Amino acid sequence: MWKHFLSRLPKKSVKSESVDSGRGNSGLHGPNASSNLGPGRPNSAPRRTSSVVFPASVIAGIEPLISFKDVPSSEKMNLFISKLSLCCVDFDFRDPTKNVAEKELKRATLFELLDFVSANPPKFSEPAILALCKTCAVNLFRVFPPNYRSNNSHSSENDDDEPTFDPAWPHLQIVYDLLLKFVTSSSLEAKVAKKYINHQFILKLLDLFDSEDPRERDCLKAILHRIYGKFMVHRPYIRKSISNVFYRVVFESEKHNGIAELLEIFGSVVTGFALPLKEEHKIFLSRVLIPLHKPKSLGIYFQQLSYCITQFIEKDPKLASPVIRGLLKYWPITNTQKEVMFLSELEEILDVINMAEFQKVMVPLFWRIGCCINSYHFQVAERSLFLWNNDQIVNLIAHNRHVILPIIFPAVESNAQNHWNHAVQNLSLNVRRMFSEMDDVLFLACHSHYKEEQEKINLEAEKRKEAWEQLETAASLRPPVAGNIAVLVTPLATSITC
Repeated sequence: MWKHFLSRLPKKSVKSESVDSGRGNSGLHGPNASSNLGPGRPNSAPRRTSSVVFPASVIAGIEPLISFKDVPSSEKMNLFISKLSLCCVDFDFRDPTKNVAEKELKRATLFELLDFVSANPPKFSEPAILALCKTCAVNLFRVFPPNYRSNNSHSSENDDDEPTFDPAWPHLQIVYDLLLKFVTSSSLEAKVAKKYINHQFILKLLDLFDSEDPRERDCLKAILHRIYGKFMVHRPYIRKSISNVFYRVVFESEKHNGIAELLEIFGSVVTGFALPLKEEHKIFLSRVLIPLHKPKSLGIYFQQLSYCITQFIEKDPKLASPVIRGLLKYWPITNTQKEVMFLSELEEILDVINMAEFQKVMVPLFWRIGCCINSYHFQVAERSLFLWNNDQIVNLIAHNRHVILPIIFPAVESNAQNHWNHAVQNLSLNVRRMFSEMDDVLFLACHSHYKEEQEKINLEAEKRKEAWEQLETAASLRPPVAGNIAVLVTPLATSITC
């Protein structure tokens, strides 16, 4: 049986085979799937070297089914490469009845490779690195079916749908574990491996983050994070490539399955930024992270995004005011769920902001909070009033009460008197009491001004009502409409409630 399996392997070595191209559009991949992870072998290289880099079924007389413990240490790396070549044959996992014995053989071989890499082997040779990268590329890199990439404008409504799981996952998981162990192994030298774990390889990994399977995204997150930590030369490219994914979400598709995982990686990256922050990082914050509040699918990755932004502000407190201005720019008007999330993030920012940055944005900020307090949606009004439960925010308001209280008082007073929800009414009364205890003289002045404004509003409303009544009376005394005579329309027919 295994001889039949080995006969499916390529018999000829290829000089310039590449290792980062994925499977075709059908979702399957085969032994010829390859990509370029590094320069091809020079023409002057011996034939033996070429067969080591792109092994056939048997290398130097070593059968790939022999166990590692049955060969001397000097031959273990050759056996490692031979076993990797065995795993370059792929099968159709959509049909569980096909090639059952061959699939189990490949699975057992992958476990052997995983144990070998985990056992701190000798330094990986360049042919071994290339062979493993090629094996991972053949097995992992693939194009997802079209339903994965559907740019549905209402995709956020289907976020609770069950994800699509790849039937080959039990096999893919072992390959992911093998790649993770390989990248983290002390036997792997970054200076050598960077030629094969290169930009194209990293880009293919990033493409896989759009998988609907959360298990696959978790594996990719761990691998990409380790690559970022080990290969310093690739760090700028990884950051740029992740930014490009975010740009596509903001300006094109508004949907990507792996945004939360990519933001989680970037959150740990931000914590390692040196001070002062580079201009590149500040641009990433303003042009990438803040606009990520715009898509409808914000709820999927909100926690990770909020964490990244908070880390930036903790690194450089001067970024707090630009971030708040960005939130006000993208503030949702008709989406109450997003509005509650914005208020939660706003509280986290105000919890770490300094006084100077707060004073730069407090006027437009509290105009927006006042609108939220007056919201007819009780969750928005309730969440905005909960800000007064935060001692840091209350302290900021107290130091700037002469500016903030006149802005926010009308909304609080209106809620305390007229809001339909009793919980919101009680919270408004509590905030009103806090204002009174904070500065009684200012509170009474604001209250007096509010009454005057309400009297003016009521007076104007009465004048409008009287004017309409007079117009209706005058219209009723006129003869019936005939020809092209203008018709008086009552205010009830033209009024629109907001």
